[in-house]
Amino acid sequence: MHEFSVMSQLVQGVLEEAKRHNASRVEEVVLDLGDFTMLGSEQLTFAFDVLIKDTIMEGAVLTVNRIPGRVRCGCGVDRQITPDADSPHRIVPVLECPGCGGLAEVVEGRECVVRNIRMVVPDA
Repeated sequence: MHEFSVMSQLVQGVLEEAKRHNASRVEEVVLDLGDFTMLGSEQLTFAFDVLIKDTIMEGAVLTVNRIPGRVRCGCGVDRQITPDADSPHRIVPVLECPGCGGLAEVVEGRECVVRNIRMVVPDA
């Protein structure tokens, strides 16, 4: 369950940022999560809820924005691809170009980025 270790690092980073701003509470964390990260939203949310207990993040909401995968190829193809559950690309995001069959470059869909943190900062 690598979602737990990923979320542990994200929560630690949010707590450090909150401390830097002398926040009294974190209310929401917005996460951009690419389709090719191999991370499950439900597992991340579960880990988030466990890890924020007894911190200034307790009660915070995790909002996960899914970022679809996008590939580009030298043949001119540039398009979104969303892997289905049976696709081998869901496991290993190395893609054949849907146009020419060559190797396509993954240009979006591998993100796991904290986009926004909403926190309460006294005297701000």
